[in-house]
Amino acid sequence: MGERFPQRKAPMTKTISKYVCQSCAYESPRWIGKCPNCGTWNSFVEEVSSKSAARKLPHSTKLKGVPLEEIELRDDHRTTTNITEFDRVLGGGIVDGSVILIGGDPGVGKSTLMMQIASHLNGKIILYVSGEESARQIKVRAERLKFPNIKSFLVLAETNLDLIIDVIERTPPDILIVDSIQTMFRPQLESSAGSVGQVRECTGLFTRIAKEKSIPVFLIGHVTKDGVIAGPKVIEHVVDTVLQFEGERHYAYRILRVLKNRFGSTNEIGVFEMRENGLEEVKNPSEVFLSERSLGAAGSTVVASIEGTRPILIEVQALVTPTNYGIPQRNTTGLDYRRLSLLLAVLEKRVGMQLGQQDVFVNIAGGITIDEPAVDLGIASSIISSMRDIPVDTQTVAVGEIGLGGEVRTVSNVEKRVQEAAKLGFQRIVIPKNNFKEFARFKDIEIIGVERIDEAIKILIS
Repeated sequence: MGERFPQRKAPMTKTISKYVCQSCAYESPRWIGKCPNCGTWNSFVEEVSSKSAARKLPHSTKLKGVPLEEIELRDDHRTTTNITEFDRVLGGGIVDGSVILIGGDPGVGKSTLMMQIASHLNGKIILYVSGEESARQIKVRAERLKFPNIKSFLVLAETNLDLIIDVIERTPPDILIVDSIQTMFRPQLESSAGSVGQVRECTGLFTRIAKEKSIPVFLIGHVTKDGVIAGPKVIEHVVDTVLQFEGERHYAYRILRVLKNRFGSTNEIGVFEMRENGLEEVKNPSEVFLSERSLGAAGSTVVASIEGTRPILIEVQALVTPTNYGIPQRNTTGLDYRRLSLLLAVLEKRVGMQLGQQDVFVNIAGGITIDEPAVDLGIASSIISSMRDIPVDTQTVAVGEIGLGGEVRTVSNVEKRVQEAAKLGFQRIVIPKNNFKEFARFKDIEIIGVERIDEAIKILIS
């Protein structure tokens, strides 16, 4: 009998079940109710993965760093979309090889915006990867938007990332649009599409394609009920630009806001108006936001806010009424609730306003959200105007941050605010006194400097 040699068995892969937090990607061997990392409740989802031996790099692979002086600089090539508002937000156009993540509420117009951008990129091969709509549904939307029938616009209704990469390798496009990143999946991962592992892996692969082939990639992302982009925070660190498309369903205006931009400013916004045939640019947001202003009504003040590099005049409305309940209501729309609470405390302590038994409602007209402290003076004057039932001067604009001591503090970019107010025909503008020293008087508008809030109220409410 010959000697028996034992046969070598192939290495077995071990299946591991783990629980991953869908908010921060924290991993746990068992399900727990509250994530110990981010504090989110009921966010753990079971994921199954195969554990195999770690791959080792061949010994011949040698990596080394490159001296800084040997790195060649080159100007980033930008592609303009001929949509002024969108190009301004990106810092001048689309940079080759950049990855842009666009988030927003359902139905706000993310897909419509991408279709209109694609229609302006003449001569570019665009691959539109859709995981939510069929090719016919995209065709129907294209006809509604009067999208030109161009052969360079390619539609791929697929969610399997391996098949998508194969299409990109065979026919590389000039621009890639993915709608949406939460619907993409890799078969190698056992978790379902939209999970932390799938979103992280798919974003990483699209980023690698963008960098290796210098293809701009647009990733459309879902948002959670809190208004943040769904998935792990790591995807916002991987991409180059994060855009937030904001807007209420009951308002026609949409705000495209920058949250992160490696190739431009992070303070820019773009203003659009949703119409039947798609989104249209708003060239002069100040004029639009003030078009429906009711003149002579108490509780209304025009403020000058800076969004990025652009000054915008906005109407701040306030309504103060006696409360019918034990606890007075404090409601805001387009404004931070905590900022309102701070201003009400200052008005009670420094101005002597009795607001303890009053309901206070503050609204930023037009559906826009303002987080700049320079609108404090306008909010305070609107509240006092509604309380006293005396209208604010309709030809005056208010600018200034209010401190806890009742002082009116300096703000930035005052000259731009004054120029915008003068351009729209306002006769006066109230600004902090320290800002008054920065520039000479304008011919078309009277500039008044104030030090304290009570001094400003006497000027605004006569």
